[in-house]
Amino acid sequence: MSRSLRAALLLLLTAMIWGAAFVAQDVAADALEPFTFNGLRMVLAALTLVPVIAYRHARQCRAAAAAPAAERPALLPHDPAQRRFLLLGGLCCGVMLALGSGFQQLGINAGVQAGKAGFITALYIVLVPLTGLFFGKRPQPLVWLAVVLSAIGLYLLCMQGGFVLESGDVLLLLCALSFTGHILVVDHVGARVDGVKLSCIQFAVTAVICLTIAAFTEHPTWADVKTAAIPILYAGILSGGVGYTLQIVAQKDIDPTIASLIMCLESVFAVLFGWLLLGDAMSPREYLGCAVMMLGILLAQLPGRKEA
Repeated sequence: MSRSLRAALLLLLTAMIWGAAFVAQDVAADALEPFTFNGLRMVLAALTLVPVIAYRHARQCRAAAAAPAAERPALLPHDPAQRRFLLLGGLCCGVMLALGSGFQQLGINAGVQAGKAGFITALYIVLVPLTGLFFGKRPQPLVWLAVVLSAIGLYLLCMQGGFVLESGDVLLLLCALSFTGHILVVDHVGARVDGVKLSCIQFAVTAVICLTIAAFTEHPTWADVKTAAIPILYAGILSGGVGYTLQIVAQKDIDPTIASLIMCLESVFAVLFGWLLLGDAMSPREYLGCAVMMLGILLAQLPGRKEA
């Protein structure tokens, strides 16, 4: 099996894990308030990556011990500036992730179905190239077509009985904007630091933010936590720790445009798992909105392939 095919399969698995996470979040919304749930899942996500980081560090130490003395500094770098950059990058990523996950869970708690939530969240695929306008990057014509199609799809999916967005839909739009900021921060920071360490730090920061908000605004009980234990474990260990680690590993061997195309399938899996596990049934109009939005999301990626 080629490295690129292996990477594509890992990313497909990642999209499947993330899609099913919307179902876990939907189930957890019946028992836990949003910031308590997000705080607990992010603690688990950070703890999941600690053994990975420890294992990789041990491998580096063994490689350094076996290498000539002149090569050891390169194998075990200790650059304070690099460390500060990693911590600052993790802090910024954690803040954006806290906003994105918070708005997402608030929207799901407001009653938005798992599949619908997945598609609205996936708007970040279109929003990312649009933000390039503020940095002097002009999107190609297909991106503008993608924006129009996504807007039409969003209308069909969210607008019911006139030009009124439901409160949950607005929260998920804010979630998509927050994840857009998160992607841009990762794009700026990720190439210069260890991706697994960056993920671990961002999860820890997000956990602190969410649990602090929960301590002042929510009233969880141990019984509620036990009721939502399986969704918390899934969203924390699999969706968080495993999902993000698979993404980091896979993206080293595949074109980023193709990677984003595969990962945006999380919205399709969200609809599929919502139907299979929760019995969610959207109207034909809403399914049409999903299809039009997916077409817009896919079109938004095509100019990137030409630039690669």
